[in-house]
Amino acid sequence: MLTDDSQFATTQRNLRRLAGLRAVSIAVQALLVVIALRGLHLDLPVLPLALILLGYSLWNGFTLWRARQPRPVSDNEFLLQLVVDALALTGVLYFTGGATNPFAWFYLLPLMIAATLLPKRRVWFMAALTITCYSLLMAFHVPLVPAGGMAMGHMEHDNGFSQHVFGMWFGFVLSAGLVSYFVTNMANTLRARERVLAEAREQALRDERLVALGTLAAGAAHELGTPLGTMALVVDDLLLDHPAEREPELHAQLALLREQLDRSKQALSVISASAGEPRADGGDAEAADRYLQGLFEAWRVTRPGVDARLMLEGDGPAPRLLADHALDQALRNILNNAADASAQGVELHARWNARQLTIEVLDCGPGLDQAAASSAGKDLYSSKAQGLGVGLFLAHAVIERLGGRISHRDRPHGGTCTCITLPTLEAMA
Repeated sequence: MLTDDSQFATTQRNLRRLAGLRAVSIAVQALLVVIALRGLHLDLPVLPLALILLGYSLWNGFTLWRARQPRPVSDNEFLLQLVVDALALTGVLYFTGGATNPFAWFYLLPLMIAATLLPKRRVWFMAALTITCYSLLMAFHVPLVPAGGMAMGHMEHDNGFSQHVFGMWFGFVLSAGLVSYFVTNMANTLRARERVLAEAREQALRDERLVALGTLAAGAAHELGTPLGTMALVVDDLLLDHPAEREPELHAQLALLREQLDRSKQALSVISASAGEPRADGGDAEAADRYLQGLFEAWRVTRPGVDARLMLEGDGPAPRLLADHALDQALRNILNNAADASAQGVELHARWNARQLTIEVLDCGPGLDQAAASSAGKDLYSSKAQGLGVGLFLAHAVIERLGGRISHRDRPHGGTCTCITLPTLEAMA
């Protein structure tokens, strides 16, 4: 998938290229007018043609200025540029013989550009516009007049030449239809291929990061095992030296510290056991409602001060879900982020059907800023002062590894909604 910066750079380059092509077109049209006046001695209305080309040149100057502005060029804005090209060409052809002008095929240039760069609906709009302009020029135009002579009426009324003009028009209509259909489909195929390649490159980079994080996590688990064991022994000795009968407050604090050390050692054991496990099928099949209830209750024990609610709903019995330690940790990280954002009002809503489980984690915090929304799941980003940004990154990786999707959006009245969709075992079969 193209990033915002690369897409912005691409649209700017395309606009600059269009301005360069337009400058060449203006120069060619001006040269042809001079040749018609001096070489072919045709009596052309110079003033209207000069005004059209002057206005066209000013518009091209504006286009060059716009291409340097720090704003992306939308499809509608690019379509407007091509519409101006078609209308300017129509004005020039109107004063130079209309459909009898052999350069009427220039209408294909903006159409081919539209077919290459724009979505199908806008391409067909451009095709309709150019065909309409070409058709009107068959009936409404200023005839070519030799200098000092009469209008070239014999060409206008000669049956053979009329058939030639009609053939030119029919050939253009056929070409416009073919370009709009086939070139648009080929361009869409190329864009889809580029998106797939970009997504593959992004996934490869993410996998490299995950491997690096797994290696570091395994090393850290090994290094931290010894100091945690030492601290556990010291705390056990302190618990014996300060029994609850004599010093209940100190004993309670030491017991809490011992409990936290046990949790840390358990977490390190899970990391050591799971490091390097590449497959998602190492978990157990469990009913979604039972799994979420167990996970939610276990998480609430670790965050006793958080006001949290669980809501489950679905059609019929809950489907089975492939659950493993990685999914547990991913959902815990998301719940912890919600609790850190707002200790009051954390909600977990889950609903299901036979093929999909949807989980929404809601909080009442300040919401996601633009940097967090764009970096979620792609970079190690954290809005917390002491945060490392690993939790959300790993949560995205785990959910996607299980075939699911995760997205973040701001709630209408404040807070963030993290939406997770996971396939059921029936859908994966």
